[in-house]
Amino acid sequence: MKNVCSVSIEEKPDNYSVSIALKSCAGLRKLLLGKMIHGFLKKVRIDNDMFVGSALIDLYTKCGQMNDAVEVFMEYPKPDVVLWTSIVSGYEQSGSPELALAFFSRMVVSEKVSPDPVTLVSVASACAQLSNFKLGRSVHGFVKRKGLDNKLCLANSLLHLYGKTGSIKNASNLFREMSDKDIISWSTMFACYADNGAETDVLDLFIEMLDKRIKPNWVTVVSVLRACACISNLEEGMKIHELAVNYGFEMETTVSTALMDMYMKCFSPEKAVDFFNRMPKKDVIAWAVLFSGYADNGMVHESMWVFRNMLSSGTRPDAIALVKILTTVSELGILQQAVCFHAFVIKNGFENNQFIGASLIEVYAKCSSIEDANKVFKGMTYKDVVTWSSIIAAYGFHGQGEEALKFFYQMANHSDTKPNNVTFISILSACSHSGLIKEGINMFDIMVNKYKLKPNSEHYAIMVDLLGRMGELDMALDLINNMPMQAGPDIWGALLGACRIHQNIKMGEVAAKNLFSLDANHAGYYILLSNIYCGDENWHSATKLRRLVKEKRLNKIVGQSVVELKNEVRSFVAGDRIHDESDHIYEILTKLHAKMREVAFDPQVQIEEML
Repeated sequence: MKNVCSVSIEEKPDNYSVSIALKSCAGLRKLLLGKMIHGFLKKVRIDNDMFVGSALIDLYTKCGQMNDAVEVFMEYPKPDVVLWTSIVSGYEQSGSPELALAFFSRMVVSEKVSPDPVTLVSVASACAQLSNFKLGRSVHGFVKRKGLDNKLCLANSLLHLYGKTGSIKNASNLFREMSDKDIISWSTMFACYADNGAETDVLDLFIEMLDKRIKPNWVTVVSVLRACACISNLEEGMKIHELAVNYGFEMETTVSTALMDMYMKCFSPEKAVDFFNRMPKKDVIAWAVLFSGYADNGMVHESMWVFRNMLSSGTRPDAIALVKILTTVSELGILQQAVCFHAFVIKNGFENNQFIGASLIEVYAKCSSIEDANKVFKGMTYKDVVTWSSIIAAYGFHGQGEEALKFFYQMANHSDTKPNNVTFISILSACSHSGLIKEGINMFDIMVNKYKLKPNSEHYAIMVDLLGRMGELDMALDLINNMPMQAGPDIWGALLGACRIHQNIKMGEVAAKNLFSLDANHAGYYILLSNIYCGDENWHSATKLRRLVKEKRLNKIVGQSVVELKNEVRSFVAGDRIHDESDHIYEILTKLHAKMREVAFDPQVQIEEML
């Protein structure tokens, strides 16, 4: 076989042959061979063809050599749309959307080269990577002016863009305007709804697709299963499972894990386990879904057994699986267990993973060892925003708000990391738990005005809780009334809790009224308002509410406690009469209650309900 570079001039291939050879090298990621062909082209001087240049750029792009790709591009004094598209697509596909848009701007504005649909697909994808809705709308307008909005591939890219920027309305309008739709269009729209909390719309659209006799693919099924999981719709989820069986992709790896996740989140762990046992191939993702699902269903000890079985089967955890099991360990709150898993992380070489480091910080914080959490933080070589947010949350969890503030200012003023929305949830919670009302209000102001971050419902709920804890109920209600979005149960629930603490019946009734309209089947809201009435000795209203809870057959969320005693884990729940130590537990509770009455302490928790 002849060496590529030994081909004689008489045997010189044409530009078409060279382009095909370069595309093959790009597809196989054969960088060295591609460079040999590039050297041959320079030798025989046939490398000035635009299509050859595009193939070279594609080669270097797919092999992660963007500097070489740009050098090829710069060799052409007047690149055509094919070359421009190659360099724009190259930067977009290599994870540099800003540079992709910069070259596109130069192409259109400076060089007056008109883009084709392929160029615009890459531009729309770059906007999606940046989650830049404003720029994305501009691209959509440009597409319309060019009369290219009927191109299916481009319309699908714009759908993806709107989904990634959270603009359901624009995505839905575009989807309805599309004269042609393929399965990618439908799948993209499903993902758009699922990613932005519109799970009911996912199910409605899926029914519409089936009515139109459009055959779903496994991507579509996964999106619909995710929607069923989010709203815990077991009935619809089982229907989708049956459909997946009929179409023959029930055991497709991604579908299988989505089915298990759906059953777990629909509170049917036994169905998830049955399905897991039928899976012919169990990868680390399937195992992780199983043990994290057990933890989500309050079956933490079963979760640990599954993790052990996974290791026994020879399946090694990846970073995602370790994050999930560490979350489970944090729920146990057992320090010795945390230390063992920390050692496991180090032994398997994951100690420098930022997400695992953040999880370890959370684990130690919830196991009442803020010192160990701090050691993990200090020992990490690279600290990203997730790591900083975790250590701030850890100190907040321990009620050390001032220490949390020190870490926040250290991050903001002495590191290259900028706080994000999650960071501000951590620091606002720390201020709330520590009673630092002025500092909390200042943090909220810094978030909005300095960092230009848009508060979400969780930020507002924490602010209402913070103001409520300090008795500033009027300020809390004003904040709710001036929010840019409708207040949800978390926000009204925070206000109702504050009204219970400060015995504000009038405002408590306002909060409860809104809560009942949003979630009429949550027993906790009725009990909380009833406790407010009891504090005011309004026994009639309190009894009426508790009778309503019984008539509606509403169940309170059962509190569970787990303690470690002499290397043995003991678990018990509120109102438990079948625990083997229940007589002794309730005897102590009765004595504690009597002692509290002696010192005239009025507990917020109604201990009589537990006795």
